[in-house]
Amino acid sequence: MRPNTERTDRVLVAASVFSTGVIVAAVFVGVRSIAWFDVLHGVPGSVDADILWRIRLPRVCLGFLSGAVLAVGGVALQAVFRNPLATPYTLGISAGAAVGAALYMKAGLSLTVGGIPGLAIAAWVSAAFATALMFGLTRAGRGFSTATLLLTGVALSFFFSSVVLFIQYIGDVTTSFRVGRWLMGGLEVVGFAPVWQLAPFATIGLATVIAARRDLDLLAMGDESAASRGVVVRRVKVRLLVAVSTMVAGVVATCGPIGFVGLIVPHVGRLVVGPKHDRLVPLTLLGGGTFLVLCDTAARTVIAPVEIPVGVITALLGGPFFLALLLRQRASAERERGVG
Repeated sequence: MRPNTERTDRVLVAASVFSTGVIVAAVFVGVRSIAWFDVLHGVPGSVDADILWRIRLPRVCLGFLSGAVLAVGGVALQAVFRNPLATPYTLGISAGAAVGAALYMKAGLSLTVGGIPGLAIAAWVSAAFATALMFGLTRAGRGFSTATLLLTGVALSFFFSSVVLFIQYIGDVTTSFRVGRWLMGGLEVVGFAPVWQLAPFATIGLATVIAARRDLDLLAMGDESAASRGVVVRRVKVRLLVAVSTMVAGVVATCGPIGFVGLIVPHVGRLVVGPKHDRLVPLTLLGGGTFLVLCDTAARTVIAPVEIPVGVITALLGGPFFLALLLRQRASAERERGVG
């Protein structure tokens, strides 16, 4: 046990150092190269300093925080549902938020409430409604069931997606383009306001998942096994699902839907440190943040000065990864049948 613990500690330290290096490098990488001297010495009126403090650093911070939320949310849901393909968007949160955002853009509104853009508020309220509806429909049946919850989330996701398509269809060209662009996800921000808006949701959600690391190990073994070891299964699952839904809704409201982070990073983390969540959750937190920062850096530099929506980059990576997972599961199932 001790060698494994020491190895895990080394992996987490290495991941922390790598994440720090990526964050620092990403701040200085872009269409315009930043002069370190002007930034470090605070040259008055320096354009480079303004770009760094008002654009690049907030963008990198938002990317890291969003990536951490999506990746940790993926880990939690995969344990709760005992489904390696579950992601934070499986529950219909993203599609629900998209309805609010699309309606806001269709109405042609441009509001700010307490410094928070109206678009973000509309998306978050709609995501919260979708989450409440999902739980309500699940509880309306024969008690609480994660299988029913999963199917309800998938059904709501299809329904909300069709509503968004309808809004795009009846909207003008500008509305359709704005909705389509928002659906691609993005980290284009000016200033730290979006970071502070997301921080409370992320902090509460991440803290809840981190505190439930032992419970996640037991839930991954099955409800009966977890209950026999003292876990109040229903209460723990509801708490985790609410925490994940809340923090993911915050990400979607701030950045739009950014897919596959919650699928790719947890699986890579398991290959590195194994399935135990006391090791997997912190590594996934660091890995998710770093992964999204790297994707966003690529998005704004690959065909500079034009920027690619970061959701496009993650989808390009996630699609083949998802297919590889399916093929791997199929091969594993065939081997088990052969042994049996």
